Amino acid sequence: MRNWWKALAIILLVYSIIGGFLIEVPKQVILYESIRNLYFHVPMWFAMITLFFISMIYSIKNLSSSNLKDDRKAIEMVNVGIIFGVLGIATGSIWAKFTWGAFWTNDVKLNGSAITMLIYLAYVILRGSIEDEQKRARIAAVYNIFAFVLLLVFIGILPRMTDSLHPGNGGNPGFNNYDLDNNMKLVFYPAVFGWILFGLWVSNIRIRMANLKEQLLDN
Repeated sequence: MRNWWKALAIILLVYSIIGGFLIEVPKQVILYESIRNLYFHVPMWFAMITLFFISMIYSIKNLSSSNLKDDRKAIEMVNVGIIFGVLGIATGSIWAKFTWGAFWTNDVKLNGSAITMLIYLAYVILRGSIEDEQKRARIAAVYNIFAFVLLLVFIGILPRMTDSLHPGNGGNPGFNNYDLDNNMKLVFYPAVFGWILFGLWVSNIRIRMANLKEQLLDN
């Protein structure tokens, strides 16, 4: 019973993938059938942000307790979050090609997303450059906290303050205001929760592997 959430993740993902391709969607100008990417592109970002947020929490816990297990949880959450971020950029680029005419445009949210990915990749590189475990954990924890703050700035704040092609930013209406109808909500929200749970599942596996590796090294 303790693994019920893993079964739920599978059910939600299977349901959202099938529904994402088959359920009827609004016929919006420019978007047309490409609007189905909403079920895949946006949940990737929700999963990424959730994992980065949890990683930041573990970094804060590490600073207060110096527990290396919290540090390992933080880095594995980031590792999986980066994968979701890359998938989010990839699906977004494909969507942009069909709706904006190019895989990449000079859009503040696109550029902010790329910068955010570079920030977190730098976090991974920083950790690899420090040999002492405690020192690495402390420095990485501080960096991780600031990285999440910058994520909020580049993805959440700046796009709302300047012109952006993304819905809900730069004066553009959000999807829920004009085309996220009840049918789409039945797929969109399960997709978001399904990918978040899947991300936590993968992170949990990586954390267990990291802990086992550490135990083997100690022995």
